[in-house]
Amino acid sequence: MLDKVRICFVCLGNIVRSPLAENLFRYHAEERRVSHKYQIDSAGTSNWHIGEPPDPRMSRVAAKRDVNIDGTARQFKISDFIRFDLIIPMDNNNYDTLMALAQTPEARNKIHLLREFDPIPDSGSSVPDPYYGGILGFEEVFDIIDRSTLGLLESLETRMNGDDN
Repeated sequence: MLDKVRICFVCLGNIVRSPLAENLFRYHAEERRVSHKYQIDSAGTSNWHIGEPPDPRMSRVAAKRDVNIDGTARQFKISDFIRFDLIIPMDNNNYDTLMALAQTPEARNKIHLLREFDPIPDSGSSVPDPYYGGILGFEEVFDIIDRSTLGLLESLETRMNGDDN
């Protein structure tokens, strides 16, 4: 049996976007009965919210759509470059932070923005941070992360099944 693909989703504080991405990816993988192929986690580039649960506003938006968000915020560690096959930041600032932390070309090659997998063309490169805005921002972010994590899963499944055209 092949090893699991290990993915870490990364945002700034690990309480809004990255735990949502972690749980939405898991949700989509379970729906398609392929969750056994993946090990999913999330982290933040800052230490601001270590030990905290996901933001209750994002949890409420997700719950309305039958998605549960769980987890505890943690900070991304240099050792995560070894532990994970893919490091998926939510925005350009976190991408730049991770690229600066990556000590080898191999580590840098693991880093891909989530929106690279967004099926909507020209949708931008960053998932906006809704933390300081209203509930509509959380709903928009849910939609972006939902379709982008599904796009990532479909891309990985296509590659694993040898349909690499």
